[in-house]
Amino acid sequence: MTKGTQPLINFFKGHPTNSLLPAKEIANSYKKVLLEYDYTKYDNDPLNRHALTYGADAGNLDTRKVISKWNDKYFGRNDTDPDCINLTGGASYGFANILASVTDTKNITQRGFIVSPTYYLITPSFIDAGFGDKLTAVVETPGEEYEIDLKYLEEQLEFYDKGLPLVGDKEINIIADPSGRPDRKLYRYVIYIVPTYSNPGGLVYSTKTRKKLLELARKHDMLIVSDDVYELLNYTDSDKPIPRFSYLDRDSLPEGNKFGNTISNATVSKLLAPGLRFGWQETPTPKLVQQLAITGANLSGGTPGQLASIVVQDLITSGQADIIIAGLIKVYKSRAQTMLKSIKKYLPACTNVYGGEGGYFLWVTINADIDHTKIVDILKEEYNIILASGSNFEVCGDEKGWGKNSVRLSVSFLNELEIEDGIRRWGEVLRREHIEIFRN
Repeated sequence: MTKGTQPLINFFKGHPTNSLLPAKEIANSYKKVLLEYDYTKYDNDPLNRHALTYGADAGNLDTRKVISKWNDKYFGRNDTDPDCINLTGGASYGFANILASVTDTKNITQRGFIVSPTYYLITPSFIDAGFGDKLTAVVETPGEEYEIDLKYLEEQLEFYDKGLPLVGDKEINIIADPSGRPDRKLYRYVIYIVPTYSNPGGLVYSTKTRKKLLELARKHDMLIVSDDVYELLNYTDSDKPIPRFSYLDRDSLPEGNKFGNTISNATVSKLLAPGLRFGWQETPTPKLVQQLAITGANLSGGTPGQLASIVVQDLITSGQADIIIAGLIKVYKSRAQTMLKSIKKYLPACTNVYGGEGGYFLWVTINADIDHTKIVDILKEEYNIILASGSNFEVCGDEKGWGKNSVRLSVSFLNELEIEDGIRRWGEVLRREHIEIFRN
């Protein structure tokens, strides 16, 4: 069978199979929001607006209250202030908004740190914000004391701190805004992470790791931006999620600090549907949310995704969001289990696998002296199978050579039969090209 007659099996795509998209549920919520909601109570309310008009800067307060209670339910809390939530147009927009609000690479912000391997589309946002020559990779370290190389990060922070004032316990770099907006907090450093079911590494960072990273952030005036997009997709029997950075920050905020050092950047793209283009940012303090909510674009147009935000509010209050997520967990868990079994069955014993307990991705490393990029090319050219080579997940300018031995696999797009067939053929090509790695 030639490539042209074989169906495409694409392990790269990080979005749901079309059949999993909840079209009817979302359509019903749009109908309710547009035709059945009573918005007259909002006529003179500066904190809530009609679904089809400009939104309040941080988003409707009623929507933020619903999201606060929803998050608290999942994380076993009851103290989230809705004023610590800023509504966004999704995690990607949210991250760009964060960099625009809290960094100044010409005068104050010294460096951007990115955990590596990293989400393959995050680097352009850093470059757009002026970090083109100011990016450093911090490698994930599964199986060690911390899930990321915090010793190296601390060394780098101390290096770039040379000649700069010590931070101490007080917040620094709070500047007057020339346009008349409230004073802004700018950070000396920023680090981007995906700490739960990480993309692409599949890891969950322990509470110990999170607390140590938060300690470094406070000591060096660093902002931790965590993409918290996969946590609810938990395929284990545990119902005790690890606290988000924003919760740890809030619970231990030093006296007198008004901004904190963390932002949780969330979205419904992985939980409901990416086309909704809706997410939120959660901070340890209202002060940081106020700053994020009045960036230039937000101040001009109001919260992005005003209509979508109220649709998501309806999906949550009606219980449909929880039902949709439970359905996704059932499907993705089955696919992840098939992927793990197939890897064990068809790939060599020198294969290491990270992930499979939640989220979208598994990170697979063939621990052998081979160039796996050639295997990826053969699978694409001869078998119409696309693997996401590790080379896609580098930090621009600080590459670590992930393509030589590693790939990322997605459980969200392919069904069980496609997953096993693709991994079986992957094993066949490995055996054909490198029979030696199957002999141990």
